[in-house]
Amino acid sequence: MFNIQKAVSRLDYAPKLKEIQVTDIKKGIGVFTPKPDKPVSFAALKETLKKAGYALAAANITLVGKLIKEDKAWALIVPASGQRFVLSGSDLDKVIVGLAADSAVEIKGDWKTVVEGTSSHEVIVPNSAILAQSTSAPRVAFFGTNRPRPSMRFVSAKFVASDADPFAYVAEASELPGTTAKPAAPIRVTSPGLTVYKGGAVTPRLYFIHQHLGNLSVDRQLLDVSVSYTPSPRVQLEIEVPVSRTSFANGTTSGSGTGLGNITAWSKYRFFRKVKTYGDRQAAVRFGLELPTGKKDAPTQLQLNVPAFVRQQLTPISGGLSPHFDLAFSQAGGRFIFGGNAEAILRTERDGFRMGHEVRVNTDTEYVLLPRHYAAPGHELFLIMETTFVHRAPGRLAGASVSGSNSTEYYLAPGLQYAAAPQFVIEGSLQFPLVRNTGPLVLRTDRNILLGMKYLF
Repeated sequence: MFNIQKAVSRLDYAPKLKEIQVTDIKKGIGVFTPKPDKPVSFAALKETLKKAGYALAAANITLVGKLIKEDKAWALIVPASGQRFVLSGSDLDKVIVGLAADSAVEIKGDWKTVVEGTSSHEVIVPNSAILAQSTSAPRVAFFGTNRPRPSMRFVSAKFVASDADPFAYVAEASELPGTTAKPAAPIRVTSPGLTVYKGGAVTPRLYFIHQHLGNLSVDRQLLDVSVSYTPSPRVQLEIEVPVSRTSFANGTTSGSGTGLGNITAWSKYRFFRKVKTYGDRQAAVRFGLELPTGKKDAPTQLQLNVPAFVRQQLTPISGGLSPHFDLAFSQAGGRFIFGGNAEAILRTERDGFRMGHEVRVNTDTEYVLLPRHYAAPGHELFLIMETTFVHRAPGRLAGASVSGSNSTEYYLAPGLQYAAAPQFVIEGSLQFPLVRNTGPLVLRTDRNILLGMKYLF
């Protein structure tokens, strides 16, 4: 929903972002009051939403202004902006019967922008017209500082007049496809969504990971911060920066270390999207390049008497320059969201060490648990269940393949995600293994606790 609000806020006649609200999540109904001195355009609204990935198929308008007659044609003038709306339709004479020129009237009907050559104008095909309450000049001026609350429904847009000011108008658009309240992303699974068009997200996540191998116990605290930006309706760019602290103990020795991990640059291309009311389907490919920026120093044999390949796993890195290839899909409908992604990681050596190449398959199932009466977006509590399958080929050390360094694992991760505000989400997840078929030189993950947040801008 924030993506819709962000898109509408770019219109010249739109108010500030915080004044654009969505009031009916299922029908895609929102509210905003245009700036009183700016002309409005259905074509501009349609084009802005199209760029954000939504389709404005039709429009309906209700506004109040001065009825005027030009030769045999009728029009409506909104005094605050001076904008002229042409009245049209086969039943126009019946609709405005009894209304005199220069009177203040309220008009309701279909709304569109008509283009003729290089010029365009706004047209209303009225289905009702009544006399509006007369107003004095000071009341019209009052509009600029005390705007009424209008309503806006996406895909059938309406401009609705306010009782507070008969010369005010506001946008309403109905049933915009794709207005599901899904947050910007699942927790651990790649989302094919692009967060905010001409905006982005800041996502800090903190992981608490416990691993073991025999009597060796390892605890990691990993802070991963990603910043994304969406310059177009199909492309998203992202940078991911991890910082890790690792401590270990085996009953006789212990130690710890902190360092930067490998920074990864991502680009995502959404190649498919099919939207509908209260749901959508979308798919995207994502390419990442993991850079050899992380700390590579491992404990020495004197510090920890275990094989060298095991000691290397205590660093914040899994190797050197590594490309990532990712394919993601999701389907949302009503309160349910399903998704998944498949990722391949090709690792290169750094100072003679790398973990094995990886194949990951993740699934995501989400359910809008609260609110039970789901009329307006905001304050949703999502119940999430994610799974992760990981297959890792043998790693390498000192230019040679390491026997016993391959693994196949399957994890389950229940979680909760709460949309505290349209721009702010908090989340938590506990990942634990269901299947661990690991070689004798691979650290075994017992639990992975994730706490995170997301801020959209």
